[in-house]
Parts: sequence; structure tokens; C-alpha cells
Amino acid sequence: MKILSIPLALFAVCACAHARLSPLAPAPAWSRLDAFQETITRADFQTLLDRVYAPGGAWTETITIDNDGALIRTSAGRSPYFLKFAPDAASSKRPPTYWKPCAALGMGDPAKPLAGLKVALDPGHIGGSFAKMEERWFRIGNSAPVTEGDMTLRVAKLLVPRLQALGAEVFLTRSKPAPVTPQRPQQLRAAAAESLKQKGDAATPVAVAKESERLFYRASEIRRRARIVNEAEHPDVVVCLHFNAEEWGDEKNPRLTTENHLHFLLTGAMTRDELSYDDQRLDMLVKLLNRSFAEELPLTNALADTMSRATGLPPYTYRGGSVVRVNDNPYVWARNLLANRLFTCPVVYAEPYVMNSRNVFARIQAGDYNGLREFGGTPKKSIYREYADAIATGLAKYYSTR
Repeated sequence: MKILSIPLALFAVCACAHARLSPLAPAPAWSRLDAFQETITRADFQTLLDRVYAPGGAWTETITIDNDGALIRTSAGRSPYFLKFAPDAASSKRPPTYWKPCAALGMGDPAKPLAGLKVALDPGHIGGSFAKMEERWFRIGNSAPVTEGDMTLRVAKLLVPRLQALGAEVFLTRSKPAPVTPQRPQQLRAAAAESLKQKGDAATPVAVAKESERLFYRASEIRRRARIVNEAEHPDVVVCLHFNAEEWGDEKNPRLTTENHLHFLLTGAMTRDELSYDDQRLDMLVKLLNRSFAEELPLTNALADTMSRATGLPPYTYRGGSVVRVNDNPYVWARNLLANRLFTCPVVYAEPYVMNSRNVFARIQAGDYNGLREFGGTPKKSIYREYADAIATGLAKYYSTR
């Protein structure tokens, strides 16, 4: 085996720098990569880095590639990790996964295209009494409040019987408008102060209180759901359900918009700064090496097709931020989100409808109902049933190709 030369900068960071972890992240267990030795060729490894996970050379400060393998910066005080490549595709070992790709499900009953499939539904956010804290709540005049966490849970509960009828085993990462994490903001004040320090912000009492809330619903809650998915339930796919929103201005006088759109997100597009965090670097490598992307992309394409047809929504186009297009599908983007990154099986992350769009707001106010009602001169299902039906149809479409 050829030994890689270690760049001096890489060695210096490993030996001298302080560990850099995202808020509430556990210390990385680099031994997780042991199972992926000789499971990928150099060409495939670098292509996935450049095309999906760390485009624009974002990986080059923490990963060094040679013909025989990759030298990966680990944690402070530890030696770099050496990942050995397979010499060619024919001799590549199979990467270990707890999930089954579509091709491994075998032939099934055409009437039950999801037979043998285990689906996790992740209703985004928390809702209920936590909706205002999450800043996923708004109200126009005396209308019913719009609360994303409650709306995603309603879609999830409509989806369960639809997917079961198609043969799937289904579970929800949460089944009520309440957090699954046992932690609460007041328990996260020390972590919040450290997070503010990392960002260079003053740890004032007000700032610490706000940051502790953010860590509660954006970090602790998602990390808890990921543990349930990865360590207990072991699904074949996670479907993250969300609604989108445009800037609504003053929360006491929010404004409606005419904008309405749809997009889906895969994990990827990590920046140099994000990859300097030890935990994010390891999370990215696990996703890359377990080949989630090969399943996520065609599955997401199928769902984007069925949902765009069902809703008639145009694709959302990012105008800034760290995102990347991964194919010619205008509805599909890669972005580094915690849920996408932490769920180690394939993930579909849906972002349909703009909640503060005039048309969508009217449909939300109408609630759930059977049959059709007219909005803007067009008969429509309830927005929740339209969403659930499109997801179920997309999953059936993809897995019927097994």
C-alpha cells in the first residue's frame, strides 16, 4: 500500500487545534468509517465530493486524496484517518447499511408496491405551544393561526393509512405537537453561551435565552429524532415533511405574498467552514460512503414529478446561500441541513407551498375536508390531502420499479 504524504497544515490541525464541534454534537467516533474500507473507488469518492457533498473544492483543506486512499483530518490530538479505496468497481466491497434500496426489495405484488418497505415520516418542527418559539407561527387579523408543525403532523397522519394500504410499514418520528427530546431550553444555557462565543456574538442574558431556544428546537430535537431513526427504527427511507414560507415582515402585522413554489432538498453542498467541524465532516463521510445519494436522487426525482403535477407549483430557485443543483431537475437541490445529514438512510425532504401565499393561506384557513372546493376558480382537494396523496403516489411510482 502506498503511504500518503501528510500535508503540514493537516498534521498541524490534527495535533494542535482544539476540537471543533457543532452545538450539542457528540465527539465523533471515527471508527464508524472502518466498515467502509475498500467500498468505494477513488473516482466515485471524488466525484461525490465535487458534485454533491463539498463542491468547489470545499473538502481540500480536510481531506487529501491519492490513488490508494483518502487521508481525513479527524479530531484534535488524533492522527488523520486513512480510508483505503477499492482498486476498481468490480472489487469494491458492499457498504454496510441498515436500509434496503429499491433494487433489494425483490419482486412484489403490483397492488402493494411498498410491500417490504419501512418508511419513517418526519413531520417538520414541533407546533402546538412551541410554534411561536420556533417562529413557525403567524396570524392575519382574527384568522386561525398558521402553525407549520401542526400542519406537517396533519399531513403525516393522513399519509400513514395511505402508505399502509400500499404495503409499507410506517412510523412517525413524532405523533403529537410536542418535542421528542427530553431537553428544554433552560437546560441548554451553557451550550447556548458556547455557541454564541463560537459565532463571535455577545452572550448577553437575552441572547443566551434566545440561543438556548434555538438549540432546543433546531438541534436537540432533530438529534433526538435521528437517534430514534438510526438506532431504534432502522427505516429504509425518511420522508421529511415541511411547508415553505416567504419573508412575512413584522410578526404582529405579517404580509401575504403572491409567491408560491415547490422544491426538494438532498444533503450536500457543504462549505469549507462547515467541514472544519469534526462532527459535520464525519456525518458527511458516512452519508457519502453508505451511498445514500444513489437512492435519494431517483426517489426524490419521482416525488418531485408527482408533486409538481399534483400541485401545479413552479420550482423554487435559490439566489444565494450554499446550495447546488445535482442534476437537471429544477425542483431538486443539495443543501447541508441537520436532518438530511444525520439520518443515515436515504432522505426525501419536501418543501411545498408558501404558507403566507394568498392562495395557500386561504386553503389553510379552509382546513381539512373531503372532496373539492374552489379556490381562485379552480377546484382543489384540501391542501393536506393534496400533499399526502402526492407523496404516496410518488413513493408508489418509484418503488413499483423494483
